[in-house]
Amino acid sequence: MIQISIFLVKANLSITSILLFHFSSQKPAMASSSSCSLLFHVLLLIQFCSSRDIIDKNLKNDNHNEENHIKIYGKNEADDFDPALKVFFNVNDLYKGKKMPIYFATSDPSTTPRLLTREQADSIPFSSSKLRYLLDFLTLTNDSPQAKAMEQTLKQCELDPTPGETRFCATSLESMLDMTRGVLGMVKLKVLTTKIHNLTDSGYTLLQEYTFLKEPSEIHVPDMVACHTMAYPYAVYYCHAQKGNNRAFEISLGGKNGNRIDAIAVCHMDTSKWDTDHVAFRVLGVQPGSSPVCHFLPADNIMWIPSV
Repeated sequence: MIQISIFLVKANLSITSILLFHFSSQKPAMASSSSCSLLFHVLLLIQFCSSRDIIDKNLKNDNHNEENHIKIYGKNEADDFDPALKVFFNVNDLYKGKKMPIYFATSDPSTTPRLLTREQADSIPFSSSKLRYLLDFLTLTNDSPQAKAMEQTLKQCELDPTPGETRFCATSLESMLDMTRGVLGMVKLKVLTTKIHNLTDSGYTLLQEYTFLKEPSEIHVPDMVACHTMAYPYAVYYCHAQKGNNRAFEISLGGKNGNRIDAIAVCHMDTSKWDTDHVAFRVLGVQPGSSPVCHFLPADNIMWIPSV
């Protein structure tokens, strides 16, 4: 079950108490703007104090807290030899005994941004047209890494969908559920995530060779919604779905260093409308529409499917 948390880290109990008092004690007439300002300021303050950059493109071997910022579903400026791109594979690779190097990013739960409630999220501007206001309020320069990350996320969230695609950005669990049900219908939902076992073992590395321990198990559902974490001071998920053009799999993996992963993977069967410069085409050496593109979901991503 996904927990809704107002704050980025559990350890900030004093800040939590102050904020809870602030929200409960203010009169409605004056609470709206001041609550928005205080909440957003504290969110970013906690982010900075935890020494966790909003975005970090420098890959460091053996860093268990590194996060995967490869944009699986869009154009990417990363070097094609970036080890974090080792998440793509061909549909013909789906068989027991297959060996391949795979990059599984990890994150520290104590510093991972949490989802806000709908009320809190709706009180904070989330639009590229309001970016200057947000940067001025946070005293961030336009060329700072934090500002660039926020701008990139907002632009990604405002892109028009490709034909047949539904996409949205969720800033709260409530909005994510509402919009997901708008795609999948008013059905009971099931959430799928990649699970990394024995993560604390000293032998775990982000990139290592894995073996498919069993025949991949296909998840037979008519539609699915995949949600990917975005770089922002609080939790933002970029979600999208394309009817009838995707297949999902559960794959048991055994790492060369002894790690076990229950991975979720998605195969996009029709890529004919994708950007010709999509990083997946360069990694796999294929062209748009010539071959399905498959990839593993990072552990902090979410897939929603109808519960059967």
